[in-house]
Amino acid sequence: MAGGLAALLDDIAVLARMAAASADDIAAASGRASVKAAGVVVDDTAVTPQYVRDVDPSRELPIVRRIATGSLGNKAIIIVLALLLSQFIPWILTPILMLGGVYLCYEGAEKVWERVSGHHEKATPVVEKGPDAEKRMVRGAVTTDFILSAEIMMIALNEVADEPFWSRAAILVVVGLFITALVYGVVAVIVKMDDIGLHLAGKDSPAAQRFGSGLVKAMPTVLEVISFVGMLAMLWVGGHILLVGLDELGATAPYHLVHLLEEPAAAVAGVGSVLGWLVNTVCSLLFGLVVGAVVVAIAHVIPRRRGESGSGTAAADADADAAGTGHAEH
Repeated sequence: MAGGLAALLDDIAVLARMAAASADDIAAASGRASVKAAGVVVDDTAVTPQYVRDVDPSRELPIVRRIATGSLGNKAIIIVLALLLSQFIPWILTPILMLGGVYLCYEGAEKVWERVSGHHEKATPVVEKGPDAEKRMVRGAVTTDFILSAEIMMIALNEVADEPFWSRAAILVVVGLFITALVYGVVAVIVKMDDIGLHLAGKDSPAAQRFGSGLVKAMPTVLEVISFVGMLAMLWVGGHILLVGLDELGATAPYHLVHLLEEPAAAVAGVGSVLGWLVNTVCSLLFGLVVGAVVVAIAHVIPRRRGESGSGTAAADADADAAGTGHAEH
């Protein structure tokens, strides 16, 4: 009996070590997948605070919490669909990921176009009259989050596509929970930062007043920096996804060129790995910018110019009709 108990305890110890090793593997893979999704995470963090702008301060955190809950629901749906696709139709993941990459390039290039042209899309006020205003606000934020969450989870899945099914599932759940906590934790801090600054500015201590006033003044700059970094990150991640996807589908020339440019930088002693990464990142960003610029031109610039041309033609026709009417009256 004692020997059987010892054998059982030994088996339990082996299983525990295996479980610990598996947990370490899942944690490591989750970390890699989360890093790859960084570009979308930064953009998500930059976008979400806009939904609680001009909201009563007492409702800011509850709204962020509702959006975060909706984001978890989005990720749960996406994880189930992604796992099914990866299990039964694995070849479709690369095209889907590339479509997401095109979307990221488009979003990043559109932000670049807005900065260059000065034509910013008119912001929709988040404060509306009526009892359903908050529900509409949350619904809009969760809908936007679905697109960003889908891209995050697909990037994460692509990083762990070779793992067993249940390991993939565990890794995606860990990534989903970690990313959601990170994004909406940072968002909660950002949206309350000005309130914290105002509170400190009202203190009796001159140091607290200066710090609070500086905090309030710094928030627009902080949001602008986050937005700018998010724009670059989307172009980088989107461009890299497209380069790798094209390479996997047989169009190897673009990514081969990137590797040729990367090799001399990577050979520099001491800082080669950093320089190689920088070259790869810049090339991916530029490729993403080119692809995004093409999509932006198709989606916005060309239709707008056609509309302006049509307006000019209509105005000319109207002038001609007026001139004709004048001649007829004479």
